[in-house]
Amino acid sequence: MKIGADLEAFMGRLGHRFARPELLMRALTHSSIGSATRPDNQRLEFLGDRVLGLTMAEALFRADRAASEGQLAPRFNALVRKETCADVARQIDLGAVLKLGRSEMMSGGRRKEALLGDAMEAVIAAVYLDAGFEAAQALVLRLWGARIDAVEEDARDPKTSLQEWAQARGLQPPKYVTISREGPDHAPVFTIEAQLANGESERATAGAKRQAEQAAARALLARLEGQA
Repeated sequence: MKIGADLEAFMGRLGHRFARPELLMRALTHSSIGSATRPDNQRLEFLGDRVLGLTMAEALFRADRAASEGQLAPRFNALVRKETCADVARQIDLGAVLKLGRSEMMSGGRRKEALLGDAMEAVIAAVYLDAGFEAAQALVLRLWGARIDAVEEDARDPKTSLQEWAQARGLQPPKYVTISREGPDHAPVFTIEAQLANGESERATAGAKRQAEQAAARALLARLEGQA
């Protein structure tokens, strides 16, 4: 199967050359353009999620043999969540080769976190089907790289930590108020303020509401802990 220069370049960034490039084509095909003759990547996404999960579970299990299940679970969740998959997808510029329908292209689909994360999982599955588990495992470990080493910090969910801080002091759970939403629909920018009942607050801005909430919680928690 002949492929274009853009996919050749992507395989170079990915670090895997496909013996069956049709698998890669399918992994990059969003449901907005899929058809009976052009299958989309949803089934591959399902499989890739499991390959990623097993890879990360084993990596964490081997990395810290003294860790309890309660310690491993949040680390695992931090490594396999959609945001992390989307970050890895951006690292290899996966969005540039996504096959999208016109409506998704017009709405900025190549930058959407959910689409990028799903496609990254589908690409992992394509590598697994093309070359086996060891190849897919090696790919994941290489692309996730330093994220695995830094997972302890990433696993600490700032919203949960801030809520625990408030509850320990008899305060109501934090509130997250949307201060502004700017930019076009396909690339919004949210400014969120994390507020505590004692009057403490911090703001943060991000391209997704959840990310802005987490960043605001992290900033507020860091200041409160610094004061303590």
